[in-house]
Amino acid sequence: MLHHIELWVPDLPRAAREWGWLLGRLGYLPYQQWQHGRSWRQGESYLVVEQSPAMNGTRHDRMRPGLNHLAFHGGSRDDVDALAEGAPDHGWKPLFAERYPHAGGPQHYAAYLVNSAGFEVELVAGDRSVHAADEPARQIS
Repeated sequence: MLHHIELWVPDLPRAAREWGWLLGRLGYLPYQQWQHGRSWRQGESYLVVEQSPAMNGTRHDRMRPGLNHLAFHGGSRDDVDALAEGAPDHGWKPLFAERYPHAGGPQHYAAYLVNSAGFEVELVAGDRSVHAADEPARQIS
């Protein structure tokens, strides 16, 4: 089980708004708050956004080595559709919009979004009991 994810962000107030909206819609609850960061928790796992004084650079690039995207269970297809529809009002832009909702392949229903700092999320519809090993491999450019 994943313990936590920490994302260093260039603008904490903006990141807190964008991530706070998305994570709240996905069932995460505010967990911690300090001068340079915020976190949201679901179960045993939590996600941190931090504007660290030690950070180099000002923008995440998902196309460089490192984190490409985070994938979340998005609920039902209707839930994913509602998230995708509401996302632009909260700092998230659609990726692969011309192939929505099957950008990951014909059997994969998901929304792909990117926020103002360049972080990508994938919101996957479907049964949470399906294990990754049971899903066919897919490639997205």
